[in-house]
Amino acid sequence: MAKTQDAAGKRPKGGKANAFAQILNGEFLTKSFVLDNLNYIFFIMLLLLILISKGYYGKQLNKDTDAAQRNLDQHSAEFIEAKARLELVTRRFKMAERLSERELKETQNATKVIRIKEKVNE
Repeated sequence: MAKTQDAAGKRPKGGKANAFAQILNGEFLTKSFVLDNLNYIFFIMLLLLILISKGYYGKQLNKDTDAAQRNLDQHSAEFIEAKARLELVTRRFKMAERLSERELKETQNATKVIRIKEKVNE
């Protein structure tokens, strides 16, 4: 009786080892279950490839977005700097000082704009 229990105890280990050996050898691919569901297996593999490519595409989009944000920040800083320099150069009292060399003076009266209305020929 002990021999039958030992033999029964060894079968599951041998069965698991046998299944693992079949996977490594590729024997399980010849089974009818795998052959019948080969289209489904290929479809699942295609979905896995698409999932992996989607991950890489998302990573690339994040990288491009970060680069565009850095570029935008840099241009914004340059714009603010240029605006500040323009403001310094075009201050009213500095303009008056530079114009005084040409003997021009700042007007005290408000300027008037003359607009001519054109008649539409009918």
